[in-house]
Amino acid sequence: QVQLVESGGGLVQAGASLRLSCAASGRSSSTVAMGWFRQAPGKEREFVAAINWNGGLTDYADFVKGRFTISRDNAKNTVYLHMTSLKPEDTAVYYCTADSTYINLRHRVTPPYWGQGTQVTVSS
Repeated sequence: QVQLVESGGGLVQAGASLRLSCAASGRSSSTVAMGWFRQAPGKEREFVAAINWNGGLTDYADFVKGRFTISRDNAKNTVYLHMTSLKPEDTAVYYCTADSTYINLRHRVTPPYWGQGTQVTVSS
């Protein structure tokens, strides 16, 4: 089991930056692949970014490439999502996720472990 707790969401203006954090705990939490998904009101949940266990591999949805960066610090069992140039359409609940394999996240397979989510609201 892996437990995930997100933090760092909030209300910002368009063009601003925000960093989300996800603290992981539990068995093998530093060796699992991690990812971020988001869900906007009335929309389907969608993949945002993924990172493998040691941070050497990353993957992004096309709509965040060049604006968002995923990283991890295994010494702190924490994954980050640094978001820049935020747009109103980035408004959503952002969920931290974990999976035993990075390939599953790259293939957008629904991960088995989810955090409770953190709200990001971008005003125009």
